Amino acid sequence: MAGTLYLCATPIGNLEDITFRVLRVLREADLIAAEDTRNSIRLLNYFEIETPMTSYHEYNKFDKGRVLIEKLLEGKDIALITDAGTPGISDPGEELVRMCYEEGITVTAVPGASACVSALTISGLPTRRFAFEAFLPSDKKEREAVLSCLEKEQRTIVLYEAPHRLIKTLKMLGERLGDRRVSVCRELTKRHETVYRSTLLEAVSYYEENLPKGECVLVIEGLSREEIEQEEQKKWSNLSIEEHMEYYLSQGIDKKEAMKKTAKDRGVQKREIYNYLEKLKSGEGN
Repeated sequence: MAGTLYLCATPIGNLEDITFRVLRVLREADLIAAEDTRNSIRLLNYFEIETPMTSYHEYNKFDKGRVLIEKLLEGKDIALITDAGTPGISDPGEELVRMCYEEGITVTAVPGASACVSALTISGLPTRRFAFEAFLPSDKKEREAVLSCLEKEQRTIVLYEAPHRLIKTLKMLGERLGDRRVSVCRELTKRHETVYRSTLLEAVSYYEENLPKGECVLVIEGLSREEIEQEEQKKWSNLSIEEHMEYYLSQGIDKKEAMKKTAKDRGVQKREIYNYLEKLKSGEGN
């Protein structure tokens, strides 16, 4: 019978945030697969856990992943941990989970700390719907594609960023997304935890004077309803009223309803659209 892969969340800063269940699983597992054994050994030593440990990271995830799968198929239970937080989220654990399901191996979550969720809950921004993007891609073309999507994103946006890139990223986001509200959550759960709430451009000025230290989570306001309506009106204003009407008529919408929609899109009364079309028909609109 195959073993089980346990995805064990570890503290993102404060060691008191580890759960009793995670400690039990780490002690009872046959093997611990860690993203960085040099970092994780400090955690295991602190809690006096002596389970054997091996490395599993971005650069060996395919070869080592196959080794781990073989051990699981032999009946071994493996606990997967990342440097901090929940494995499988923006880390190579995602690939190991996929491989497990291909082999019919059970995968179980042992939940706990998450930098993304922690930052979101204290951001002061809407939390019901959000888009998590982790780190922006380093490749220019890929980053451009992500930014193009974020420009239209209505949900709250959560990003990770390293301190040495924070100012550059805030500038780039301010230029692309406009001066939206942002919460910069730094050193979460640690002694020097700070949450700086402002707008993107204000945050640039602040961090140029107060150089950031420690990993950061950016929680950014999504596109507002007002901005969406402005974008829609801008799009329609580039069309003539006749072109606007034709857009709806070509979709099989009757003339009366098309006038109603056109008026709403342009922020005017339906009577104004009607009068314009009547003048056009009589030759006065030429």
